[in-house]
Amino acid sequence: MDIAMTGSGGLIGKALVSALQARGDRILSLTRSADRARTDNDAVFWSPHDGEIDTAGLDGIDAVIHLAGEPIAEKRWTDAQKRELLSSRTDGTTLISKTLAGLARPPQTLLSASAIGYYGDTGQNLVDESSPPGKDFLADICVAWEAATGAAEDAGIRTAHLRTGIVQSTRGGALAKQLLPFKLGLGGKVLPGTQWISWITIDDEVGAILHALDTPEVSGPVNLVAPNPVTNADYASTLGKVLHRPTFIIPLFGPKLLFGSELAESLLKTSQRVSDGVLSATGYKFTHTNLVDALRSIIDAGG
Repeated sequence: MDIAMTGSGGLIGKALVSALQARGDRILSLTRSADRARTDNDAVFWSPHDGEIDTAGLDGIDAVIHLAGEPIAEKRWTDAQKRELLSSRTDGTTLISKTLAGLARPPQTLLSASAIGYYGDTGQNLVDESSPPGKDFLADICVAWEAATGAAEDAGIRTAHLRTGIVQSTRGGALAKQLLPFKLGLGGKVLPGTQWISWITIDDEVGAILHALDTPEVSGPVNLVAPNPVTNADYASTLGKVLHRPTFIIPLFGPKLLFGSELAESLLKTSQRVSDGVLSATGYKFTHTNLVDALRSIIDAGG
């Protein structure tokens, strides 16, 4: 297949490109560099900020995988940063969606990134793809993000919203940031410790996206999470066990000082117990379902 992709340079994007190329697919990377687009036959120019995209470069492709968006946890959530987090998702998604809908030869499939932040704080309740959205900032972003694919859906393009959980990889994301303090014996749970974490390994993240790409009955929201979520306390003790280090209670004031109260509490105290309903119902077979085995495999392999 010929597949156009945004966010191909990110943690998930890099791993996904490798997997797609390994099976013989051609990847067209959407790039903001006009120079690269002119010199690279496998690059297509776009500028979400300016509403520009090389329409001709997308005509006739088989699928689009849209992963681009400003990282959630890289900066304090000032009002300006919140606007950037929202616009980086909705502007780019709207541009792609409307462009694909207007092509003479549109793709059959659009896979568009989203997140389990859609559900807000679920407490101890297990939620699935039919559950309503939450009421916090990240939930509002996800609702708007998913709605931005409307033009593509109206044009009959099969569209799936990839509601990704906490991706486990030593190359980036939450686990990579936690490894050093845990290796130093300074890691632990954040009180109360009962908040749920819905995780997925980078291998299964890629595998689930390939499954969504190849499975015609997959459309609408799809939770990309492993079948067995764990509590914050269980996650901390498991990571400590895998690294052979003690774990403690981590006060929240440190992260609050670094990232601000809203971001710190959203990332560390929000409980999200999420089901892998659509993936299991459509026959996806997970590589990792047990957190202990998953972390051991990832850390040993440096994946």
